Order: sequence, then C-alpha cells, then structure tokens
Amino acid sequence: MENAGNFYIDGKWVAPQAGKDFAVIDPSTEETAATISLGGQADTDAAVAAAKAAFGTWQQSSKAERLELMQSILDVYIRRSDEMGSLISTEMGAPIAMSKTQQSGTGSYHIKAFIDALKDFEFETALRPGDEDTRIIKEPIGVCALITPWNWPMNQITLKVLPALATGCTMVLKPSEQSPLSAILFTEIMHEAGVPAGVYNMLNGDGPGVGSQLSAHKDVDMVSFTGSTRAGRAITIAAAETIKRVSLELGGKGANLVFADADPKAVKQGIIRCFNNTGQSCNAPTRMLVERSRYDEAVEQAREAAEATSVNAASEEGRHIGPLVSEVQFNKVQDLIQKGIDEGAKLVAGGTGRPDGLNRGFFVRPTVFADCTNDMTVMREEIFGPVLSMMPFDSEEEAIAIANDTDYGLTNYIQTGDDERARRVARALRSGMVDINGKGRGAGAPFGGMKQSGNGREGGEWGLDEFVEVKAVGGWPVA
Repeated sequence: MENAGNFYIDGKWVAPQAGKDFAVIDPSTEETAATISLGGQADTDAAVAAAKAAFGTWQQSSKAERLELMQSILDVYIRRSDEMGSLISTEMGAPIAMSKTQQSGTGSYHIKAFIDALKDFEFETALRPGDEDTRIIKEPIGVCALITPWNWPMNQITLKVLPALATGCTMVLKPSEQSPLSAILFTEIMHEAGVPAGVYNMLNGDGPGVGSQLSAHKDVDMVSFTGSTRAGRAITIAAAETIKRVSLELGGKGANLVFADADPKAVKQGIIRCFNNTGQSCNAPTRMLVERSRYDEAVEQAREAAEATSVNAASEEGRHIGPLVSEVQFNKVQDLIQKGIDEGAKLVAGGTGRPDGLNRGFFVRPTVFADCTNDMTVMREEIFGPVLSMMPFDSEEEAIAIANDTDYGLTNYIQTGDDERARRVARALRSGMVDINGKGRGAGAPFGGMKQSGNGREGGEWGLDEFVEVKAVGGWPVA
C-alpha cells in the first residue's frame, strides 16, 4: 500500500518522526503481507495536537454539516467495500467471502445506523415542560483516543469514529498493529470524503507504545477502547491520572442456554455462531449449557457440526473458517485446548495441532469439549478460537446460575420454545446483551457489557451519548 509506512495527521499523510518497522503477517501463509511503522511519543504528540487545534472549529459545526459529511463517508466506503474486504482477509485471516460481506459490511451497516441516529439526536432540550428556562445541552467531550482491535476491524473503527465525528469531537485512531491495512484504507476513505484537517487523525503503534501514550496524554479528554480485559485495566489505570473518561468494550464468555424445547437446529446453529470468524469474537457463545434430557443428543450434534466445519486459507472461496490472526494467538489457543484435556473435559471433536493437510499457517482444529464443570479453565477464560465447552443443567434456575457464574457479562443466548421462559431468563442473565432463538438485535441497538466485559455502550443514540458532556444551564432566555 502506498501509505503503509505513513501516518495521517492534520489532513495529510506524513512520515513517522519516531517510527520503527513492523511486519504485518498473512496468517494463512505466515509470510509478510506489508510493513508498517509503529509510532513513538513525537508522533502521538503531533496527532493529539492536530486534534486539539481542530476541536474549536469542529465542535461548532452544525448537525446538517456532520450528516452531509457522514453520507459522503458512506458513499466512498460503499464504493471501496470489496477492497476493504480483501485487505481484512489478508491481514487477519477472515475467509474472503465472509470478509467481503460480514467484515467489510459491518462498516457500512454502522455508518448508516449512525446517520439515522444523528437525525433524531437532540443536542439541546428543556429540562421538562414548565422548566423551559433550564436548558440541557449535550456538547462534544473533546479530543478522543480511539483504540481498536484486530478481530473485527471495521466494526470497531466505525463504532468509534462515526459517533465521535457526529457529536463534534476530534480524534486520534490507533488501530491494532495486527490489522492496520484496513485502517489505512479507511483513512483514505475519510480523506476522500472531505473530513476537515485535524478532525480525524490516525497513527499506527502498539499497546505499550502509542496506546499507553494516548491513554495518559493530558490533552486527550476520552479514551474509547475495545480489546482484552487485561489491556482495559491498564488503560483505566493510565487514564486515571488525568481523570479522563474511559469507555471499555472488553472480553466475553457467552453462555448459550439450550432448553429441551429448543429448535432441533439450535445446537448446530450455536456451533456456527461460536466458530464464526474462527471463534475470534468477544460475543461468541463459547459455553453451551444444555438441559439434561437433551444433553447426550446435543453433544453428538455438536461433534457432527464441528467435524463438518472445514478449515482453509483465507484466500480460498467457500464456506470455511480461516486461521487465527497470529502465532501468539495460535499458541494461546493450543495451550488452552491442552488445558481442557488436562483438567478432565471430554474431548469430543478437534484437539491440539493443525487440521490435516494444513502444515503452515495459524490454523486450529474446530474443537468441542463435553462434560465440563464451571471451574474448568475452558469454561472461565476467553479462548478466542473455535473451541466450544459444553455442560448439562437440570433446571432453569441452575442454568441461570451457571451462566452468571463468570467474570464476564457481554452476551448470552437463549434457545427455547417457551416465550414466557425466554423473557424470564433474559431478564435474569447478567449481561449487556441477550439474543433469543438466533434473533439478533436491530440496527442502532446498544452493544456493550457488564462486569469485566466493560462499561461502555456503542451503537445508536447510546453510542452518541458516550462522546458528549451534559451541561445544565439555568435562566435560559425563553422566547
């Protein structure tokens, strides 16, 4: 890529001031796909300074101006969507067909949803009828550091950049160094769409470098971070010195509660959802809890579904899962699969090592463990690979207790033919999101978790609210 080694600061592509080379590895081949630069303190300072200088003007822009710009971004994005899908496939290993639809498609999906949300968003209102002289004003929080992960690059970038832009904030984006190529293309889209200089800035870097520098920077007013709970903890500590707002979207260990009256295809669909994106999704349903009367059948169905899941290079057409993103991730997943075996979980499908015929690339065997207990590592840690852990339950109350017995609280899933039970269990599950019988949430619904899954909400009006301060004004002149 032409701009692979550069950063985007103050409306221009610039060479790093304190950069060092970093190889982006194609996880299907283990070959270098591109070489980028990781920035240093001087680059971070320059990007933040550009955002700070642009804030005074951009915060005064009108809703109409922002909507026009967002529509321009959407138009350019749609035109370059296939190109985006190809880059994501290369950099993080999503199969090409899936990458061009799901991975790239999440970007246009969220841009459209934020356009709709902004149209109805009120920045100034009266406190209540009869108190019109008390004015509630929502104004942009300021300079935002946006730190995004590698697993769904455009999903997370658009969920942060668009609401920051829509609310009048300026920003510095630091994408994951594992998946920077899509962010570079997104930056080209922003430039072509006409984003004013300094409003949007992008530099590459790693977590200990640019990530930590942004989190602690005195001129950054907010950090929006998606990634591991461990990294979220470190960012919170770094940000505490300046009392900046921190919005966190962290890990998950979703439970999929399959009751005896669930749809016959519920287990197979649960496997597909768990293994999608090679299991590299924070909201994946990786714990399957099955009512005992249906448990043995479910284990067999899970085995069949896992063994029917094909694994192949990301560049190949077809319905298969690709590699994990990196050697580090591959080794982590291998270790956790071995941990499951060592702790006594019943290995039903898959296991350690690469699938047959794939001797190069970070490929993992689709794996299912049965007869797990909730104290096992495979039931408690986020594995981030195509690994499902199963255990039975005897009652609705037990199922809820097992599902809630986790440090995480992002997404849980319910499979049942009983509508009243579905409502009852959804209310009882301690997670920011619940999906019932395979039905997802509508565009603009809030995405976020509880407990160690984070404290922010992204999407729709809730995503816009993350980037504003609320000001109360008394004695407002009423016409």
